[in-house]
Amino acid sequence: MRSKLSSLFDALLPVIATLAALGVGAIMLLFLKVNPIEAYAALWDGAFGSTNAIAETLVKATPLLLVALGICISFRGDVINIGGEGQMIIGAVLATWVGLTFTGLPGWLVITLALLAGFLGGAVWGGIPGVLKAYFNVNEILSTVMMNAIAVQLMNFLLRGPMIDPSQAELASKIPQTARLLDEFHLARLAPTRLHLGALIAVVLAILVYILLWRTTLGYRIRAVGQNPNASRYAGIKVPRYVVMALLFSGAFAGLAGAIQVYGVNYRMITDGSSSGFTGSAGFNGIVAALFGQLHPLWSIPASILFGALLVGANTMQRAVQVPSALITVLNGLVVVFVVSSEIWRRRRQHRRLAAAKEEDSSPKQDQPKVKTEEAKL
Repeated sequence: MRSKLSSLFDALLPVIATLAALGVGAIMLLFLKVNPIEAYAALWDGAFGSTNAIAETLVKATPLLLVALGICISFRGDVINIGGEGQMIIGAVLATWVGLTFTGLPGWLVITLALLAGFLGGAVWGGIPGVLKAYFNVNEILSTVMMNAIAVQLMNFLLRGPMIDPSQAELASKIPQTARLLDEFHLARLAPTRLHLGALIAVVLAILVYILLWRTTLGYRIRAVGQNPNASRYAGIKVPRYVVMALLFSGAFAGLAGAIQVYGVNYRMITDGSSSGFTGSAGFNGIVAALFGQLHPLWSIPASILFGALLVGANTMQRAVQVPSALITVLNGLVVVFVVSSEIWRRRRQHRRLAAAKEEDSSPKQDQPKVKTEEAKL
């Protein structure tokens, strides 16, 4: 019973962490002389209060889920991918180029090629740090962060130069954006909302990633390398190959998220010069969604919806109770800190339980008293 209660507590830990973060946020709201119940009611209404609100939440959750799926793969392989922002950008750039170049092809074919280009572009951008990690022992955290910076500068160059919208090229104050995609290249929407086909694609991919990780040899080897690379190497698994594969897949799903963001929401690439100007920080928030879902592809679905709801509902809360926009950023940051901290605590609890179990198994057992029976006497 104690073991079951401990497992249940670990499973509910992200939810408890989120409630704790909202509790701290409530105290901050009180200091601002705002009723926390009214504020959080506005947040809920903005995220789930109408059909359109639910659709907006799912739209915001879609890139988070796709990035989270890649994070589930890379973290299971014990490689940390912080480069989702850059991988989203590269995937979006290549997907946009496909849509602006092959304008004479049928819409379904262009969309398919664009999503494939985004997937492959993100894979390459994630695979570079993977090769550096596997064969040159370069820290993947540093390399993926640096790849983010390179992707942002490349995007700024392209959107202000070779890929700029022709209508902006001759203006003095140029808006860094590409031309708009043709209408037949847009992902199908659920009228009259902005919910698009990308949300369904993300859910299907979550199921496929679950099958990949737990029902295929490739997934088993990625997880084995993540659990113990030395034992995996001894068993004949080529560890560097699966380190690269983990980051390849992780980058690929982030790149696909960028492509879907273009073809399902923006219909062009546009930025303010920063990565978040296009991605909306989905490359970072997707990491938290994956951790909230305990690095499980299927649990990442509700986790992404939760964070999508926080992002959408926070804007409604700001308008309803007139709180500063900085408080919304702080509230989201509190949720991130509490959820990540809870994941670290959960892992430490698991390590302590395993250590205690090993100690119990290794302790010498006392000899049981021998009972003299009639058979023994005979």
